[in-house]
Amino acid sequence: MRQLIPPGPVIGFVGVLGLLTGLHDVGGLGQRGWMAGLASGVALLAALSCGLVRVGRRALLPADRVTLTRAVLVCGVTALVAASSGGAGTPGGLGVLVAVSSVALALDAVDGWVARRTGTANPMGARFDMETDAFLILVLSVQVARDLGWWVLGIGAARYVLLAVGVAGRWAPWLRGQVPARRWRKVVAAYQGIALTVASAQVLDERLVTLSVAAGLALLVVSFGTEVAALRRLPAPDAATSLPHPVPLDVTVAEAVQ
Repeated sequence: MRQLIPPGPVIGFVGVLGLLTGLHDVGGLGQRGWMAGLASGVALLAALSCGLVRVGRRALLPADRVTLTRAVLVCGVTALVAASSGGAGTPGGLGVLVAVSSVALALDAVDGWVARRTGTANPMGARFDMETDAFLILVLSVQVARDLGWWVLGIGAARYVLLAVGVAGRWAPWLRGQVPARRWRKVVAAYQGIALTVASAQVLDERLVTLSVAAGLALLVVSFGTEVAALRRLPAPDAATSLPHPVPLDVTVAEAVQ
């Protein structure tokens, strides 16, 4: 077991346990919150361990450690959202959720900087960062959808639609292509987390919040649509040179976080 599980993911899981204990003392998690937090912590442990083993590494790089901190915080956000849905949260729980989410979002700018500064940018680290962002946005969209409606879940589901696109690429070769990253897509990706966190805080007028979240969803659709259209115009790559498991939009997001 010691040979199979690198130490970094184990430390991350211990961090999740510590965070959940602290959140329980502050806001109360209840059974549902603990179950969601532990499940996300186990998923983090398994996914990060598999990623490290796949690339032949046991140690986390400097930027990976920052991303792991963010991932631990996201597990805490997941627990708080689940607790509030089960009625176990306290009035102060919403403020804690917004605070933890805000720190996780702020650290998103740090791991890419650390990777560039230390010269340790790598595909696995970028993928880890991207999946952490995507899961945070999914959890926040669940929180906000309770007040604004089911349509908000479209923001959180976007990343997982991309996975479906990657599977479809097996039958549609043109989806195997890659298009250059665009700075405005980076801004769109960052906007989602900010808009959803502000909406979760419930401090602004509901109409303004609805407009800002709807704008985020619209921008996401435009970003997705323009990239798919660009892929459609590209010549289909040869099977010999295409990626084994192509997810074209993932490549753009991965570049955005580096």
